[in-house]
Amino acid sequence: MLTINPKEVKVSEFHSYLLGAVAPRPIAFASTLDKEGTPNLAPFSFFNVFSANPPIAVFSPARSGRTGHTKHTYENIKEVPEVVINVVNYNMVQQTSLASTEYPKGINEFEKAGFTAVKSEMVKPFRVMESPAQLECKVKQVIELGDQGGAGNLIICEVVLMHISEEVLDLNNHIDPHKIDLVARMGGNCYSRANGDSLFEVVKPLLNLGIGIDKIPSYIRNSKVLTGNNLGQLGNVETLPTKEEIMNYKNSGAINEAFEIYGTNLDKLEEHLHHIAKGLLENHNVTEAWKVLLSFER
Repeated sequence: MLTINPKEVKVSEFHSYLLGAVAPRPIAFASTLDKEGTPNLAPFSFFNVFSANPPIAVFSPARSGRTGHTKHTYENIKEVPEVVINVVNYNMVQQTSLASTEYPKGINEFEKAGFTAVKSEMVKPFRVMESPAQLECKVKQVIELGDQGGAGNLIICEVVLMHISEEVLDLNNHIDPHKIDLVARMGGNCYSRANGDSLFEVVKPLLNLGIGIDKIPSYIRNSKVLTGNNLGQLGNVETLPTKEEIMNYKNSGAINEAFEIYGTNLDKLEEHLHHIAKGLLENHNVTEAWKVLLSFER
């Protein structure tokens, strides 16, 4: 394993490792104004939300690693402590990247990147019409983390109003992850698109107390077929199927073929059953997977 002490390498080198390892990162497309009212628009991937009550978002326009200079976004917020955080989806990612160009102060990135500025309701900076969700924010605090190149400046914002395009809502007025089609930053020039096969569900263990992987029988826990993710699914159940349920399943004929083909070769039988269970787990059929696994015991 490669081990890196940040004090022993160049800032730019460690920065690239951080961006490669801590990813994908959501993008805060930040709209600000200077004291003269000149708009600025720039994307930042050191960003997330950290509270819902009050609703708090935090992003960091870090100092330039090359020059040590602060970003126009940071300077504007010091003059006018308000910001609109616009989320970025696939349809606008190329324009968003263009807006990250280090244009001279006073240049309007709305115009350079071809975005439509929309007047906000509770703050002065403009919203990006093309963004599917826009957060109007008041800046509560700015925390400067250093004065050298690469140092972050945490902009802690309270969301005072949120706008969501109806085009990305489902029938229950919730945001549909397939429709919003968000993108995120990876390392280097790479982005990640949250759509298609990259979207998957993991059942949250909030209301149930799973048995845990440590309670899975060792002959299943040490499987050469099942992955750590599969074991996590199995450990998230509260109770195991009863002996009667297992026997009824076995007698139903669902796995008769496996016992008929591999009945005398216990290693092959166990491996085949584990493959069947793995397929069931990948289709989120955890209960049936447990019945398959418990139908054969060493």
